[in-house]
Amino acid sequence: MEWTSALSEMPDTRRAAQEASASVAARFGGAPPDLAFVFYSTHHRANPTLIAEAVAETLLPAHVVGCSAGGVIGDGREIEERPALSITAARLPGVNVQPFRFDDADLPDEDAPPRAWEALFGVPAAPAPHFVVLADPFSFPADQLLRGLDYAYPTSSKVGGLASAAERPGQNSLLCDGDILRRGAVGVALSGAITVDTVVAQGCRGIGAPMKITRASGNFLVELDGRPPLEVLKDLLPRLTERDQKLARSALFLGVSTDPLSDEPESGDYLIRNILGVSQENGALAIGELLRVGQSVRFHLRDALSSAEDLDTLISRYAGDLIERPGAGLPAGALLFSCLGRGMNLYGRPDHDTDLFREKMGAVPLGGFFANGEIGSVRGTTFLHGFTSSFALFRNPS
Repeated sequence: MEWTSALSEMPDTRRAAQEASASVAARFGGAPPDLAFVFYSTHHRANPTLIAEAVAETLLPAHVVGCSAGGVIGDGREIEERPALSITAARLPGVNVQPFRFDDADLPDEDAPPRAWEALFGVPAAPAPHFVVLADPFSFPADQLLRGLDYAYPTSSKVGGLASAAERPGQNSLLCDGDILRRGAVGVALSGAITVDTVVAQGCRGIGAPMKITRASGNFLVELDGRPPLEVLKDLLPRLTERDQKLARSALFLGVSTDPLSDEPESGDYLIRNILGVSQENGALAIGELLRVGQSVRFHLRDALSSAEDLDTLISRYAGDLIERPGAGLPAGALLFSCLGRGMNLYGRPDHDTDLFREKMGAVPLGGFFANGEIGSVRGTTFLHGFTSSFALFRNPS
């Protein structure tokens, strides 16, 4: 297995695609790759046909998937708010690459059996394939797709992101081999001689103690340990540092435990969700997640320092696990799907996450994009996230 990633900052769309394609081709010695991921900035979104044609003519990949993006990651660098196009490509001997493209109308019903999902993706559940999914946020129910994937392919890795170069429907574009779509979802299923590891950094730290939901209705949190959650917050906030009190006004979240059997979840066990509103009448909170009585939850804060420490911890842990695992080599390549709210918006400088990745993992080829929603798993369940960095790491099976 061999991966490489290239980046062009040329403002001319065709020339950018040609430059990135030529760079990848040179690194592969002219041999065409089995798969190429192509991500291109808002500046290039009007001409996806030029991109598809230039990549096909210059690189000759067997399969291509990609999308438009608000920011582009390639060759281990992050490019935001200016023209960029990246290609991250692989030669994959012994790997079956199954591309897919579909619209929301193609999705099986919620009560459909696993074989309906297998028919949709064109791959059986065993041996477990791995999925990279790219979708348009305006036209496609990504949550429904992820529930179906977890149901039909419970042991498979799923990762990806939502296209992010649009302010309204129809502006994003998705690539899948020779097709260009303005809605729906595209991606690849990878099976055979490949392992796909995932790392999801949610970038928050807990405040206060874990508590149990004692009353909830849909996404409304009504009671925590028998008390209105607003009352809990009013008791908690004065005990925080002055800095954290300021953060709580704009960067307060609720962590919802994904482990129903744990009374004291660890930091990585929480799914971080937005607090959407508060009822002054009864002290309930509206949360961006369906809730149920008995779940453990904890309030969280997000800032640049917390985000950096979280990513450092998770990547370091992953690298350490590989060292301790017999026969597990380093990844041959990686993709990063990072939130539009990270990058320079969060850290005040470019390349924070990619620099940290390179520091911990070495010269692993890395591409990707800044997404309008990131796909990744927390404790074995796949979610659509916000504000995260979700990595896919491709390596040979142990």
